[in-house]
Amino acid sequence: MKYIFLILILLATSLSAEAQETQLITKAEVMARVSENNNSLKMAEQEVKAALGDYRQTNAVLLPNVGVSHTGIATTNPLMAFGSKLNQSILTTGDFAPDLLNDPRQIEDYATRIEVQQPLVNFDGIFQRKAAKAKYRATQFQSERTQEYIVLELDKAYMQLQLAYKTVEVLEKAKAAALENKRIADNSFKQGYLQKSDVLAVEVRVGEIENQLQYAQSHIKNASDYLSVLMNDTTYAILRPADSLSLRVSDLERPAFSENRADIQAMASASKAYEQMHKADKMSFLPRLNAFGTYELHDDEIFKGASNGYLFGAELKWNILEGSKRFGKAQKSKAEYEKSKLQLEQYTAESQVELNRAIRSLQDAKNNLELTALALEQSKESLRIRTNRFQQGLEKTTDLLLAETQYAQKQLEYYSTIFQHNYALAYVQFLTK
Repeated sequence: MKYIFLILILLATSLSAEAQETQLITKAEVMARVSENNNSLKMAEQEVKAALGDYRQTNAVLLPNVGVSHTGIATTNPLMAFGSKLNQSILTTGDFAPDLLNDPRQIEDYATRIEVQQPLVNFDGIFQRKAAKAKYRATQFQSERTQEYIVLELDKAYMQLQLAYKTVEVLEKAKAAALENKRIADNSFKQGYLQKSDVLAVEVRVGEIENQLQYAQSHIKNASDYLSVLMNDTTYAILRPADSLSLRVSDLERPAFSENRADIQAMASASKAYEQMHKADKMSFLPRLNAFGTYELHDDEIFKGASNGYLFGAELKWNILEGSKRFGKAQKSKAEYEKSKLQLEQYTAESQVELNRAIRSLQDAKNNLELTALALEQSKESLRIRTNRFQQGLEKTTDLLLAETQYAQKQLEYYSTIFQHNYALAYVQFLTK
């Protein structure tokens, strides 16, 4: 009984999986879910926040550093005991007796200390702050480019799903035509008009189409899974686009490369950050001027302050030589800055070449689209003629099967060319943003 129950569970699970319904979805819905849930966009957002955090840390170059502490001590150290009494304003003439000075009794001191440090002149810190700001700007531009790339990937994945459903549609029509031809071939065979080999050839064609349909169904699942990954949807439902694959009209008259593109600006900002870091390393050879101040409360009881006092001043500090450390650091930052300029120049040139290649690919796709459309019309007319002749017993089975195969192939090539054209257009638009 237990084994029967397990078999029933497995059978129910299998039937449930097979009966999985497709989820109808529009491109706008996919876009909204990707914008809200995509992990790559979330990671880019966190990188921007991290860079902003680094930039805010450099506020220490401008803002004061304030600290509060409360310390309690008990001592018989002559110097500490005398100083503690002095801080508490309880020193008397009797405390100057040599015996009390040399061997004091234990004294307790509780001190509340407020300490303030204010940078006044810190040249290297100022340029480090500028470098952090440039890095923050670079991550903002990179995040913007990531969003544009995700939109391109979404567009491509959605069109792949449309193409997969178009492929299934074409193959299902081809299968229906093949089954109709098989029916005619069976009748002709029974009447003695066809040989068994002709009927078998038609059956082989039906089997080929069914095999292609299985692959096409797998492509639908693969495309659905990739869209689910982009949307961060772990249900991995089988998706179905609400609209069909169609040719897009190009609105680009003269596509031109722009250095205002987000990724170019990101690299330019990164190079600016390297430049500011190099200036900061050079400014580290100059002195620093900082102000400081303290306010103290002293008492022999905790959290009280019967006596108080303050101290303030300024410090001009000049670290003249740290061996050759600063010289090496400045040399390294200069090399990194020069390298970043070369990388920006190289990336700009490569981007221009990539745009030129994409424009040529778009033109090739347009030309190929015209040829495949013409070939599709010719193969469709050829199939119509051969089908009519076959139904009248005037056409060979092999010629009909060849015409069917060519028509199905030309349909698939046509829709594949539409996909290539649309993606080439979207890629050119991506490179010219």
